[in-house]
Amino acid sequence: MRLSAFTVVDEYPTDPPRDRLLEVVHLAEAAEEGGLSTLWVAEHHFHSGGVSPSPPVLLAALGARTRRLRLGALVSVLPFHRPIELAEQFAMVDRLLEGRLNLGVGSGYIHLEFEGFGVDPLAKRELFDRGLETLVAALEGKEVTAEGPGSRPVRINVRPVQRPHPPLWVAVQRREAIPFVARRGLSIALVPYATISGPAELAAEVREYRSQLPSGVRGEVAAALHLYAGPHPQRARHALQAYLDSRLATQSAFYQEKVRRDPAHADAATIEKSGWAIFGSPEEVASRLTEFASTGVDEVLGIFDFGGLPVEDVGRSVRALGAAFRPSGPRSEPT
Repeated sequence: MRLSAFTVVDEYPTDPPRDRLLEVVHLAEAAEEGGLSTLWVAEHHFHSGGVSPSPPVLLAALGARTRRLRLGALVSVLPFHRPIELAEQFAMVDRLLEGRLNLGVGSGYIHLEFEGFGVDPLAKRELFDRGLETLVAALEGKEVTAEGPGSRPVRINVRPVQRPHPPLWVAVQRREAIPFVARRGLSIALVPYATISGPAELAAEVREYRSQLPSGVRGEVAAALHLYAGPHPQRARHALQAYLDSRLATQSAFYQEKVRRDPAHADAATIEKSGWAIFGSPEEVASRLTEFASTGVDEVLGIFDFGGLPVEDVGRSVRALGAAFRPSGPRSEPT
């Protein structure tokens, strides 16, 4: 099991103001120094729950400050974009990163974002499916055609370093979607605190995913956990509560539904007790992560910079846990 970092780039009022995008640069530097596998960045629009509207721009900047660390989008929200243009952008990023790009895609889940782009949420599955087909074909160098009058078949003129395309993940929020993604041979990314009750349910979802993969295909499962490794776990608990409050305020649909079914999941203590947040000394957190590997997850997406935690605390936590944690199994990325 690999250890990576994942940031939604959530922002909170501070005095003096903090530049969260520059803090992500510091997070990338800490992740590289700590020996983590990948830094993943989210895409969000129009609210403070995520101030990273353009993952390709941010990833290109992070690539200039790192040399070994893989960098990924988790996710690029396909219904909000023209897929051919996305293919061009991510192909350029992979070239600039010299083949270090991971690409996660999803269909979106926050009502405000659909309203801001004028996209019908009821059409998101169809838009996602068509967009993914075009995106992959374009990255593979095939002819693709944009939708709309006057369009003609084209090939993108910048191809990614990784062939036939960078490794692909699909964000899965609903369990019933797992077989469909698995049958396409794609890797999956999960955010358990928002949708899953506990590690036993996660392990069952991982088994279901693997049972549906085509013969000979080795897919990957990545799962996000809130992590803090250091001497001040109580700070992390306060920050986690601020983060959860923020997700509810931004109308994070799947998490809202989980809290509606059981209001206890709006409380940071419940999330920690469920196993979706691990706080303690570097050795304690590393030990818990070793136990977490029994779920069958290939990659932990450590959410380190949540709820307004100071950037210094985040950097120390990432470096300390990176030094304490020893990945199990091969470190190779999926192909």
